[in-house]
Amino acid sequence: MTEHTVGIDISKSHLDVFHLEGQDARRFNNSAGGLRALQKWLTNLSVARVVYEATGPYHRQLETALSGKLPLVKVNPLRARRFSQACGTHAKTDAVDARCLARMGAALALEPDLPVAENIRDLRDLQVARTALNKERTRLRNRGQIQTNAVLKRQDKTRLNLIEKQISELNDEIAKRIAENKTDARKRDILCSIPGIGLVAAAAILAFLPEIGTLDRKQAGSLAGLAPHSRESGQWKGKAFISGGRKPLRDSLYMPALVAMRFNPDLKAKYQKLREAGKPAKVAIVAIMRKLLETANALVKADRLWTEKPPCV
Repeated sequence: MTEHTVGIDISKSHLDVFHLEGQDARRFNNSAGGLRALQKWLTNLSVARVVYEATGPYHRQLETALSGKLPLVKVNPLRARRFSQACGTHAKTDAVDARCLARMGAALALEPDLPVAENIRDLRDLQVARTALNKERTRLRNRGQIQTNAVLKRQDKTRLNLIEKQISELNDEIAKRIAENKTDARKRDILCSIPGIGLVAAAAILAFLPEIGTLDRKQAGSLAGLAPHSRESGQWKGKAFISGGRKPLRDSLYMPALVAMRFNPDLKAKYQKLREAGKPAKVAIVAIMRKLLETANALVKADRLWTEKPPCV
């Protein structure tokens, strides 16, 4: 049976769609009606993958309408562009991009993403809003230290009080959403049992890594962008570096890692061992972040709380 691959280039007003095997290009409105027409057209095909780029708010409607109904594959725009250039395609239009996305999906045999539940989407939106408010709160606090104008100081204080109230409201809503789902509540309890991970970090992990507990050790680190990439060529050997992955997830692990390397006995020992081996502090902290996530993934997979290892006799 022929596997059919479809590429979709998403813009604000329309969707450019290309069916690779049939060499058929079509355009649909990026609206509820357009998505229904798209789904009706693809229902008649044995679709193996529908490839599209992450485009901020514009792909959200497509994901919400078609997740679980079609095998969606979301790809990084930079990787898609590099694939297009590697194929010798230098033109960039919506129709050309849709064709290249379909070719990329077929050539690399991309596997469909797991459908994201609606509660996870809502939780993710709440986390993104909370992160934005945190940044604004930090900015106002820093500015307040050097502010001298009485009017501006009063306005900043009023705004800061409002932000504090909004953050508290978001924290309550996030906690409520997690508690309503028994599976998420159990995962939260497991995560919070690990020294270094609190309610805020646990909520961020659940929002940005809903696959936790189903991954192997390397996959967990890679999805967070914490797996080091080597750089070697001939006799030259450069420094390894981390990149890619889900940045919000990686950001949410930094403070827990700082806490864990002080109060988590296992990770404290690992950090000290890395520093004694001559590793820079930042490299050691990244290693702790990765180990913290790997531990969390393993415990959720085993469905058990963290327990301290007994001392060696």
